[in-house]
Amino acid sequence: MEINGEVGEHTNQIPLLTPYQMGNFRLSHRIVLAPLTRQRSYNNVPQPHAILYYSQRTTKGGLLIAEATGVSDTAQGYAFTPGIWTKEQVEAWKPVVDAVHAKGGIFFCQIWHVGRVSNRVYQPNGQDPISCTDKPLAPTPSFDGIGVDEFAPPRRLTEDEIPDIVQHFRLAARNAMEAGFDGIEIHGANGYLVDQFMKDHVNDRTDKYGGSLENRCRFALEIVEAISNEIGPDRVGIRLSPFANFMESGDSDPAALGLYMAKSLNKYNILYCHVIEPRMKTAGEKSESPHSLMPMRKAFNGTFISAGGFGREDGNKAVAEKQTDLVAYGRWFLANPDLPERFERNAPLNKYNRGTFYVAEPVIGYTDYPFLETATD
Repeated sequence: MEINGEVGEHTNQIPLLTPYQMGNFRLSHRIVLAPLTRQRSYNNVPQPHAILYYSQRTTKGGLLIAEATGVSDTAQGYAFTPGIWTKEQVEAWKPVVDAVHAKGGIFFCQIWHVGRVSNRVYQPNGQDPISCTDKPLAPTPSFDGIGVDEFAPPRRLTEDEIPDIVQHFRLAARNAMEAGFDGIEIHGANGYLVDQFMKDHVNDRTDKYGGSLENRCRFALEIVEAISNEIGPDRVGIRLSPFANFMESGDSDPAALGLYMAKSLNKYNILYCHVIEPRMKTAGEKSESPHSLMPMRKAFNGTFISAGGFGREDGNKAVAEKQTDLVAYGRWFLANPDLPERFERNAPLNKYNRGTFYVAEPVIGYTDYPFLETATD
């Protein structure tokens, strides 16, 4: 059996529903629950309602990636996002993980640090957020589309402080193992701290963490190495968005950045690389792009996951044409807890409601989207 690859002959199934061997994990299909910030973890602690939410979206042999989870008390930038740096948080994650495992799912925890995408309200002792830079971020429309997020000017990390942040990621990964997760995904995308270091529109450092492409990627790769050494590379993935400009985090040569990272990750033999499609320049909006993920896909030795604006048809096409191994779905999986079954039956999909994506509500817009059976009764 291949370490990463096809499993058996399945001529009658749509490509998204064919099995796949991802390292030590046998996946029954290729539809992945993308990591989705839901802002329902009061006091940064996962709540019992998350048990039902993740369990609803679990299939036997299906891969789920948990919402972005803070690595430390300086990592937060939004209300009610979960963490995994305290004992209380680890204990609160355990029943959520257990529920996914009880249904045969494979569960990875995405760990993040928001960097400058924060303000003093979310920081310990009201201090400034930290980043690779002290360049402030302009006010941005809120996730909910109603208000505007204001960001405090960040404090530039000193070179001596950066190893401490790497340690926070390493300890968060260890804590995720303690909570029972099957692995972790490093959030290196969407304009958050790891992405801030990689992108030359943000990173204006002149030390060994800035300037050249190699230097800008150093922080990300130090985190990859530290976590791989802590929990094993066969349990480590990373999410990247080299082509995106989320939170003013663009790059002058995104194709070179993506290819450099894909090649560099091979040194650590990590399990997967999860990349946002070039067409997703900003959150939730598709645009034409001359770029493709194929150079990264060909360069990376492990499992490749694509995300960003996929439906059933183009997801199937991407797998069939070997553009990717797995496809991550966010909004459609949020609104359709039985998405793999709906894709199998080519059934109509529930529409998602953006207005309830981020409300701190334990049921509405969270666990109340109907299953196919209840929707057709």
